[in-house]
Amino acid sequence: MSNEAGVLVGTDGLPIHWHVPYERTAVLLPDSRDLWDVMWEFRDSILGFAHSHPGQGIPSPSQTDLTTFAAIEAALGIRLHWWITSEDFIIDCVWKGPDKYSYSSVPSIEYDWVGELRRISDYFGV
Repeated sequence: MSNEAGVLVGTDGLPIHWHVPYERTAVLLPDSRDLWDVMWEFRDSILGFAHSHPGQGIPSPSQTDLTTFAAIEAALGIRLHWWITSEDFIIDCVWKGPDKYSYSSVPSIEYDWVGELRRISDYFGV
């Protein structure tokens, strides 16, 4: 079984911060003050945030994901990329409007950090 994990990605495409809270589960990636502090500190150089979903196939954002995306973007005052990866696929969610929860999802390229995100999500029993 895998556990969700996340990574904050900079405008240079490199990881800024790995989000692997102790309380994470296969269906929950809790927010934390530490993650918010890093987001706020690097708000001028954040490209987006990626997190894992369990299983294979094309992932899709949950309602919790969408409300989290909107809340963080409102707090930071910027639009971000929100990648979601499964064992074998990754999508990129971006706001399309007009309402605050309207995000479109498209297939994404496999960035260098995707393999590490999958590894720390326990996908391969690691």
